[in-house]
Amino acid sequence: MATTPTTDELRAKVAEVLPGVRRDLEDLVRIESVSADPERAGEVRRSAEAVAALLEAEGCTARITSADGGGPAVIAHKKGPEGAPTVLLYAHHDVQPENDHADWDSPPYEPTERGDRLYGRGAADDKAGIATHLAALRIFGDELPVNLVFFIEGEEEVGSETLPALLHENLEELRADVIVIADSGNWDIGEPALTTSLRGLVRMDVEVRTLTHAVHSGMWGGLVPDSLMTLARLISTLHDDRGNVAVDGLHSGPAADVEYPEARLRAESGAVPGIDWIGDGSTVERLWTKPALSITGLDAPKVAGASNTLVPAARCRISMRIAPGDTTENAEARLREHLEKHVAWGAELGMTTVDTGEPTQIDATGPAYDAARGAFTEAWDGTAPVDMGVGGSIPFIAEFLEAFPEASVLVTGVEDPDTRAHGANEGLHLPEFEKVLLAEALLLRNLG
Repeated sequence: MATTPTTDELRAKVAEVLPGVRRDLEDLVRIESVSADPERAGEVRRSAEAVAALLEAEGCTARITSADGGGPAVIAHKKGPEGAPTVLLYAHHDVQPENDHADWDSPPYEPTERGDRLYGRGAADDKAGIATHLAALRIFGDELPVNLVFFIEGEEEVGSETLPALLHENLEELRADVIVIADSGNWDIGEPALTTSLRGLVRMDVEVRTLTHAVHSGMWGGLVPDSLMTLARLISTLHDDRGNVAVDGLHSGPAADVEYPEARLRAESGAVPGIDWIGDGSTVERLWTKPALSITGLDAPKVAGASNTLVPAARCRISMRIAPGDTTENAEARLREHLEKHVAWGAELGMTTVDTGEPTQIDATGPAYDAARGAFTEAWDGTAPVDMGVGGSIPFIAEFLEAFPEASVLVTGVEDPDTRAHGANEGLHLPEFEKVLLAEALLLRNLG
């Protein structure tokens, strides 16, 4: 292959390496690297060892490391031409729990092809990201256009708690001109995207207590407020009548001018027929650049077997997504102020922050982004990438931006609207995966 390969030459190399890359991806999927399950810590370690071995087989120097007792990460290097830029390629090898196997149409850790998709836990999120980087090594062989650094994390699915320490301990080894984070997705099948904004997260457990012990509802109802009613009243203050978040002092911003068709929105959201959307603003503003607040858990007696008893305490978990431009410090403080102001009838209020993650806004301008947009447009046969926001949170991206302020951070990935990452029947769209492989090869060529 020529030192500066043409697009057609790279396309041919993608087709050549794809079968082997897919076999290696399937082998990785068979490893149950669930970082949230202490009983499978050995599988997470085995997954890191498998990744390191794959990179070493392509001429990289690789090692497994961790910080503060965190999950095993793989750091690897392969040199390119003298004076060429350095590109860091990120992915993660840990996966979400598979939950109830009965919800899957095929075994979650046995990769299975049906139609255009390869199904299995981690087939997309994010072992396909590892496979994409592996393909780039095989496409270029010993004629890399850039210097490559690999950082394959092992605890992303449990919040990347030790990532700041890992970055700090390996700062010089990981320093790069461009960072490619392969853990996001594309706008649609046939429509690539660069992720340029992500919401942050504040999760808080809230408890209200109205009694020191349970009492008879007939004897005391009408005088003593029960905790469930008090908590329900408090929850109802979190949104206005149109469904906008009613917590004062949170940031909102504009979103890209992207159309989200109503039929697609309803199909992808799983909303029941006739449901009304909540909030004001464009669809993508509500999903990407405005705060959102949900109740994701509730501790209460079950209806079956409920007695005539006033429950002394009730608890819920609030999951609040915060807009790019806000901070978790501000959002947490404003939420606490709101809850303290609106708790009714003198109930005791307890608030415990579970975890937080900063939002991200990327200035996607400059030569690296031009190189990426050119690569994506070629790989998708003339379709330019969308600058996409993500309503969910990937807090580690903010960690990279803080650790490497001079680097251009490109957030991309293999997922599409029907990938079902984190859910049953997670699947990788195979034709799109081939385009992703070509796009990364073109990107590295363009950067070099």
